[in-house]
Amino acid sequence: MKILVANLGSTSFKYRLFDMADERQLARGGIERIGASESPCFVETDGLESPSHVGRASQPVTKRHELQAKVPDHAEAVRRCLAQLTDPEYGCLKDPSEVAAIGFKAVHGGRVSGVQRVTDDVLNAMEEMNLVAPAHNPPYIAAMRQLRERLPEIPLVAAFETGFHQTIPEHNRYYAIPWSWVEEHQVRRWGFHGASHAYIARRAAELWQHEGRNPAGLRVVSCHLGGSSSLTAIRDGQSVATSMGMSPQTGLLQNNRVGDFDPFALTHVMERTGLELDEVLKQLSSQGGLLGLSGKSGDVRDLEEAATAGDVRSKMALEVFVANIRQYLGWMLVELGGADMLVFTGGIGENAVDIRAGVCANLGELGIELDYERNRATRTEGDISSAASKTRVWVIPTNEEIVVARHVQKLLQG
Repeated sequence: MKILVANLGSTSFKYRLFDMADERQLARGGIERIGASESPCFVETDGLESPSHVGRASQPVTKRHELQAKVPDHAEAVRRCLAQLTDPEYGCLKDPSEVAAIGFKAVHGGRVSGVQRVTDDVLNAMEEMNLVAPAHNPPYIAAMRQLRERLPEIPLVAAFETGFHQTIPEHNRYYAIPWSWVEEHQVRRWGFHGASHAYIARRAAELWQHEGRNPAGLRVVSCHLGGSSSLTAIRDGQSVATSMGMSPQTGLLQNNRVGDFDPFALTHVMERTGLELDEVLKQLSSQGGLLGLSGKSGDVRDLEEAATAGDVRSKMALEVFVANIRQYLGWMLVELGGADMLVFTGGIGENAVDIRAGVCANLGELGIELDYERNRATRTEGDISSAASKTRVWVIPTNEEIVVARHVQKLLQG
């Protein structure tokens, strides 16, 4: 079974193609500037990349093809993708019918969660959550509707980011709000980055077992740190607490999103500035986070460079980010009663060695100690904890797409 996993933006389409017989990645590609006069399209094939397993290295991609084409919408983007994948010169498929389904890493469907075939009911449920996932839901809904209409022969499956967090117990799920808001308006802590945290949960158990330990009851804190960031406490492969709440704007501060914020400050700012609510919310979700604190950039790499050059606000932004991660880490450790593994993943988690060091600093009494030389040298999968550390600290590159593909395969097989 071959499954195409799509990652959609308002004007972009990125994908990976997996052969689920051995979970091998057959191809990856993307199309940018959809709707423009010309759209750059690329595909890379013959890369025998598999999900990371102990002692089994990935093989490099060997073919890449690029072209410019007129791609007016996402349906045409999928057609162009299938044409490239079946090209006899550089493709990896004989016929488009080999694609059993397209899987989507959908974000928010409220009460509709888990893994779902894309239907009118699913799309309507996603629309109800547009205001709390404004950067994610609308482009997915528009593209899914196009694809259902114009490519009806290909099954579409949504694997919701909230699905992994359905196991969170009630004491970590609800806000202290009028109960009618919960029942009538679905206001609660939903959690996101589910595919990434699910991958970490499974991979951590594999690594634990590889060391000859029983993974039953394994306690993991997964730190997904990237353009958007979240922490999740995992026990025995299940989410029991997560930092993100009702929307992907909450929890940890992010590259340009505020994270947790006192809602009563909104009316204060509105009164003082004359701004409308939607304008204030737009600023919080596009000019906040690391960008807002530093006034320079939401990219940790830029801020580290600026801080090294003496920029005070960039240094402060990084310190606030680290402190914010540590606050949530403390909650997760208390919830789990300690952790067997602390995992860093995502673009920042996998590469920002100083952020990792800052998060773990002076936590020896909590059982967390880094080997600083190993930390500096590790940007792929590896154990970066010291020999004395009771909690094993790992860097594990995430693979959200293979999690979506596994979900789609399971649904199609009933």
